[in-house]
Amino acid sequence: MFAKIKIFLIQKFIFLNGIISIIILSLILALLLYNSARFFISYPTGDFFGGVKWSPTHDKFGFIPLLLGSFLTTIAAIIIAVPLGVGSAIFIGELAPRALRETLKPIIEVLATIPSVVIGFIGIKVAAPLIKNIFNLNIGLTALTGAVMLAFMSLPTIISISEDAINAVPNSYRHASMALGATKWETTYKVVVPSASSGMVAAVMLGLGRIVGETMAVLMLTGNSPRNIFSLLQPVRTITATIAAEMGETAQGGLHYSALFTIGLILFLITFLINYIGDSFIRRIGSR
Repeated sequence: MFAKIKIFLIQKFIFLNGIISIIILSLILALLLYNSARFFISYPTGDFFGGVKWSPTHDKFGFIPLLLGSFLTTIAAIIIAVPLGVGSAIFIGELAPRALRETLKPIIEVLATIPSVVIGFIGIKVAAPLIKNIFNLNIGLTALTGAVMLAFMSLPTIISISEDAINAVPNSYRHASMALGATKWETTYKVVVPSASSGMVAAVMLGLGRIVGETMAVLMLTGNSPRNIFSLLQPVRTITATIAAEMGETAQGGLHYSALFTIGLILFLITFLINYIGDSFIRRIGSR
């Protein structure tokens, strides 16, 4: 009898937490929508989405420079992180000796707990001077600097989830492949990796969500220049960095205040979509 009551209470507690989470998420979305609507009532939609200048002091709120900055750093970070993350997961899950695997797993999990401000500090002291000297730049705070450190921050997520997907592949697949004469490496890249591909896509999507939503590191490392830049070797301004840098300086209820909520809404929708896609791939693995 006591066990049934305990299970009932746990179920209701989990259900209540789920309802509270949905309510909080809905309130956040409602707040973003309300302030975004106020912004578009006062500011032309075309000037926002098609504007090429972000200058709050002149009431210019063009979204394109922020979009370009976010796009450059995100794409570069993913290009760096995906091969390193997936390759590391394959090595740890399939090729590394057991002792090495048991050593690397905790290290990777610890890396995921490093605060982003510490990553930003490391980037300023190490990555920025290195990139400045390699490319002979006047300043090391560029889109590439931010991308390198964002890639580093996303690696634990990509590696951990990719390795879980690799470990979820039944051993019978490996045994059957090797029984047919395939080598260990042929079994890995022709059997295991294709079978774990859904999980690897999920890992990349969740890593992408981490990159897109990151604030402090890009605020410290990308130079914070809201210009129309198409080069990784120039300072840029991302959506997240703009909100963090400017929200404390705005008058509540003003046009600038509403503009920041508008780009916050766009960021919310982008990250929600990315994480939803990643979770759908994870559920797909779990259903196998």
